Amino acid sequence: MLQTVDAVEAANPPISLVTTPKGNSSHGPQTELGDLIHRIKYRSERESFRDAMNRVASSLTDDDEHFHAFRDSLLNMRFMPAGRIQAAIGTTKAVTPYNCFVSGTIEDSFVDGHGCIMDRAREAAATMRMGGGIGYDFSTLRPRGELIKKLMSHSSGAVSFMEIFDAVCKCVASSGHRRGAQMGVLRIDHPDIEEFIHVKQNEHKLNGFNISIAITDEFMECVVSGRPFALTWGGRVYREVDALTLWEQIMRSTWDHAEPGVIFIDSMNSMNNLYYCEKICATNPCSEQPLPPYGACLLGSLNLTRFISKQGTRWDFDWDQLVEDISVAVRAMDNVVDVARYPLYEQEKEAKNKRRMGLGVTGLANAGEALGYSYGSGEFLDFERQVMNLITNESYKASALLAKEKGAFPMYNETLYLAGRFVNSGALNDETLDHIARYGLRNSHLISVAPTGTISMSADNVSSGIEPVFAYEEDRTINLPEGPGQYHVEDYGSKFFGVKGRTAEKVTVEQHLAVLATAQYFTDSAVSKTCNVPSNTEWKDFKEIYLKAWQLGCKGLSTFQVGGKRAGIRNSKDEEQVDEPSSFCYIDSVTGRKECE
Repeated sequence: MLQTVDAVEAANPPISLVTTPKGNSSHGPQTELGDLIHRIKYRSERESFRDAMNRVASSLTDDDEHFHAFRDSLLNMRFMPAGRIQAAIGTTKAVTPYNCFVSGTIEDSFVDGHGCIMDRAREAAATMRMGGGIGYDFSTLRPRGELIKKLMSHSSGAVSFMEIFDAVCKCVASSGHRRGAQMGVLRIDHPDIEEFIHVKQNEHKLNGFNISIAITDEFMECVVSGRPFALTWGGRVYREVDALTLWEQIMRSTWDHAEPGVIFIDSMNSMNNLYYCEKICATNPCSEQPLPPYGACLLGSLNLTRFISKQGTRWDFDWDQLVEDISVAVRAMDNVVDVARYPLYEQEKEAKNKRRMGLGVTGLANAGEALGYSYGSGEFLDFERQVMNLITNESYKASALLAKEKGAFPMYNETLYLAGRFVNSGALNDETLDHIARYGLRNSHLISVAPTGTISMSADNVSSGIEPVFAYEEDRTINLPEGPGQYHVEDYGSKFFGVKGRTAEKVTVEQHLAVLATAQYFTDSAVSKTCNVPSNTEWKDFKEIYLKAWQLGCKGLSTFQVGGKRAGIRNSKDEEQVDEPSSFCYIDSVTGRKECE
């Protein structure tokens, strides 16, 4: 999902910024806008880009050889740790380098006992105050109207308690820190599910949340077969509903309002490497990290555009350099676990027991199209498959060699881990499996495809994550603490490669889905992606997107219909006009919330 940027110098009318290299160095951002974003978001006062990368590299490396290799990948922006890592590591600021957390289980009590609603609200405040986004499973809370025996009153329902966390998020934002980011999840079988579906069909409720429904395989099977579906809580069946009617409500809401998102919770659990010791009930705010209670994950992306170079009259990809950078990045990211500040002890314990990380990519569209592969085409998917296959297998091999050197993660169980579905899915080759069998693994999970909006913008506006190019050039509103400003922005591929690829409105739904499924096959966590859907899409075809995603083994999906009620018009400067308004849905990189323009 494309993200907005929350840090740039204010301006009034659109400004065309310089796009020539800064000074005599090719290190770091090469545009004035990219450098400005990086400076305000990730650097300390009076710190240059080189200073910042020296700080990060010196804090996360094991020896001189590792330091120089990792610093080189940072300076050239081939590997970009998530913004929280760049901003926090090696500084005296009391912030966490972790982007992602999931709340502890919310017990069905307002103030009584450990883990009650107000306990979790307090923990959420502590987490967001230190810069961490957080997801919650509200399915543990009793339905609306259920008797509270101790008080002889009736519950206001799971959805109503989300307002407490929404208020906490707004208070954290008003105290001067980065905006709080939250994901609210409710299971499809919860009796309050219809209220949840409709709760954000307005402009004033739960603005501090993205929301997603945890869809079960049983529900999808009922949709396919036409069988009724039971809504249950606490072991009791409250009522049976027509699954197709409930599905229609979900589809209509996401068609009109781009929410709720859908996560396939059974796929997340069955394909989880730690299926034997944890249960996934929720995700981080952008949905690329399914996490257990108190789960935490580090994120970082390989910038594929920086592996492209000119060879004669054509562009070429440096596969050898990519292999080198992967092992260097895995070692550095593993060190974050040990040097990080954590908002809560429980989060630190969870992180150190499992040592999760999520390496992904950005600039996929720009890189693939520089090589001559139109986004979503067969050749493009082959390139994506080759990239993801290499990153996944090299990351797992690097983690296995780290386990040989430093020891496996504490929750590693050789027999059970090697029996996992992802490990045996075909994504890992024989050499990788041999490494794991011989040495174990240092990290339980290694791959996650995040939205990467702000870091992609700081890298001179490369295409975000695995998304297509949204416009060759555009005027964008950039949010600042002192207020928004407008900037003229050019696509990296168009500006630096001279390649105008297939923009988002020209990508078919099938191509969006194929790119998502290809990435998910090689991803042990999840993939953040939005399928932008033309407003003339047939209703049956729109619903089919979600069914196909489930059948393909995707762990989640968001769509945005450009004629929906949350759409607006983006001011594209592309020469070739399109019939649809250039409207898109994306995840705001600072708030973590879904925004639609």
